[in-house]
Amino acid sequence: MNEYLKNLNRIEFVMTMACTGRCKHCSEGKHTLTGEHIDGEHAAKAVLDICQHYNIQSLMTFGGEPLLYPEDACRIHAAAREAGIPHRDMITNGFFTRDRAQIPEVAGMLAQSGLNSILLSVDAFHQETIPLEPVKYFAECVMKEGIPIRINPAWLVSKSDNNPYNVRTRELLRDFVQLGITAADGNVIFPAGNAREYLSEYFDDSTEYADPYEENPRDIRAISFCPNGDVLNGNIYKTCIMDILNSYSPPC
Repeated sequence: MNEYLKNLNRIEFVMTMACTGRCKHCSEGKHTLTGEHIDGEHAAKAVLDICQHYNIQSLMTFGGEPLLYPEDACRIHAAAREAGIPHRDMITNGFFTRDRAQIPEVAGMLAQSGLNSILLSVDAFHQETIPLEPVKYFAECVMKEGIPIRINPAWLVSKSDNNPYNVRTRELLRDFVQLGITAADGNVIFPAGNAREYLSEYFDDSTEYADPYEENPRDIRAISFCPNGDVLNGNIYKTCIMDILNSYSPPC
């Protein structure tokens, strides 16, 4: 086992950078509606291979909008279930189609894949460009399938701050409480990408903000696959995942 990965316990897949939202808080910047996405077959094999050597406790798919490619996402979660990963999560904005009939179909696919937690991105930022009605319908379909679901809001400055965005987010959360859906703690917005461009007035230029998602390169706890198959210093379309993990070394 690679000494730099001895504590590896989490796998993440950025399914695609394509997204149905145009959120001004997004740390990844501007998105398109189409784009590269990770191949579910290659990704599923990587999951099974990793779990033969590491005690993986959680797997998450997100994006972009992961449900633009539901079949591939479901292959990944089915592999995670087969490998015995206990926590199998997805972050989605819930708006991936304008075909209402497709929404319960996808919810059923997710349930069959073994997905056991959905974090639904609902807040003032997402709902500036994403209609609420299909998101609520998706949430209702997911609940009927028995998948646990919570709202995962983005907070500006802090969860307790009373800026106009947070006030609007709290209003939206109350709508989902009526459906029986509670909110997770969510995330405080990090000043990167669109957030730095559109919300700069809320950040202090003299403050050095720590990236909450940055890994210690000498003690990797989570590995994240990019939509093009890149992970660590390799690519699963070109190299076996275990060769990538075994050969990893941190930058000097």
